[in-house]
Amino acid sequence: MAKMGESYVFASETCAYDIINAEYVRDLKAGEIIQIDEEVIRTGEIKSFFIDKMPETKHCIFEYIYFSRPDSTIFGNTVDKVRRKLGKNLSIEKPAPKANIEDKKVVVISVPDSSNTAALGYVTETIKSNPYVKLELGLIRSHYIGRTFIQPGQDNREIKVKAKFNTVKSVLKDRIVVIVDDSIVRGTTMKQLVKLVKEASPKEIHLRITSPPIISPCYYGMDFPSKEELIANQCGQDMEKIREYLDVNSVEYLSVEKTHESVPQGINANGEKISYCDACFTGNYPIPIEEIDKNEFEG
Repeated sequence: MAKMGESYVFASETCAYDIINAEYVRDLKAGEIIQIDEEVIRTGEIKSFFIDKMPETKHCIFEYIYFSRPDSTIFGNTVDKVRRKLGKNLSIEKPAPKANIEDKKVVVISVPDSSNTAALGYVTETIKSNPYVKLELGLIRSHYIGRTFIQPGQDNREIKVKAKFNTVKSVLKDRIVVIVDDSIVRGTTMKQLVKLVKEASPKEIHLRITSPPIISPCYYGMDFPSKEELIANQCGQDMEKIREYLDVNSVEYLSVEKTHESVPQGINANGEKISYCDACFTGNYPIPIEEIDKNEFEG
């Protein structure tokens, strides 16, 4: 909730308020209904009601990893800060290949735009022990193409991936390339990206993912594929099979434990204990889920 003059405005991310110069007031609580009427505008006293008081609120951990913009504040914390920490913890847990002064050929690139900040955190931590690794702009994204992992047809997704990204070949040629990305869902986008990067003739390609493998669909509003379509399940959660499918030298994910270490903990501004839903990584849903066929449900 934010205020703009005498009016109140609502949005899912605070970055929306920057455009219209609205002043952020607070986050809404789970199950909360805000009533804005002439009396509220006159007195400034918000009318708040609850459908039901939840014993525990679960925030979507994937909001910090991918969905929200880095210039937003969600759940009382800045997305940029969290993504940098995700990148730093990924570097600690799954470091980049070693480089030396004679062979300055290890470059880290992000998959724009959602992993840009995480890649900064990854390199910031990496150079503490591996100083000859550097961050480069190796992939250029067209902002006229939408998200690809939610495209309904496989062929359609592959075409859009080719239109969405291009490489800076001079940056990648003969280099050991570390691609930092936030997640791998079906694997279609990453497989196409690897093909693009290979056209620039790198020496090696290594993938570092700032989240755990996605093994379960989301039934709370995020349009993830069915369990069978997820690359982690197709490969039996075998990292070597995933590596072979993506045709890279290595692929490493951030662990569930390090993911939780990277996000804010404690008590939020509403006085609630901060807790997260990580069902897409663990299969542990906050409320019981009836397993149904996604295509049948949407049909």
